[in-house]
Amino acid sequence: MRPLGPIPVAEVSTSDIKALREATGAGIMDVKAALTEAKGDSDVAADILRKKGLADAAKRADRSNDQGTIGHYLHVQAERPVVGVLVELRCETDFVAKSEEFREAAKNLAMHIAAFKPGWVRREDVPEDVIAKEREIAGEQAKNEGKPDNVIERIIDGRLEAFMKDNVLYEQNFVKADVYDGTVKVMLDEMSGRLGENIGVGKMSRVAVGE
Repeated sequence: MRPLGPIPVAEVSTSDIKALREATGAGIMDVKAALTEAKGDSDVAADILRKKGLADAAKRADRSNDQGTIGHYLHVQAERPVVGVLVELRCETDFVAKSEEFREAAKNLAMHIAAFKPGWVRREDVPEDVIAKEREIAGEQAKNEGKPDNVIERIIDGRLEAFMKDNVLYEQNFVKADVYDGTVKVMLDEMSGRLGENIGVGKMSRVAVGE
């Protein structure tokens, strides 16, 4: 029987992650990060999630969010706009939609999209044919680099993960690190926790001269 108290990071198992996720309602990656930070202590990890506003995030995500605002940004060069962004940031109530924190977040997200050019909002938005093509390219690159067959699949997974972080809004590190040092997804989850509402990006559109 495993001793009580904190466990080594290496021993954090799928069952540990599943149990804490069911107890807190937080996302899988958030739970895993909290357990790692807490050195496997589930009680400490749960406190970490609550402090970050990530506990019960999954429950909030099921609630309707048909209110919100449109964030917008124009990048001007030589006295003319060359990049324009519109992003729909959604919430549950008109009260939150009008709050300064929410409106500022929408503006900052538009600025982020202008700079980082994400193609999709969420991982699940990436079409299967795009994923298949990226896996094929990564596999060919690995073979051309002379990688052994037994590690190619792992290399493909790693390069696909890098593709997601480069091209999916929620996976990208927020552009203004002085405002939030982490991914867009976790930033929005933490804001959801603070404001007690289901907050997320609906649609986004980026237009640039010459692109």
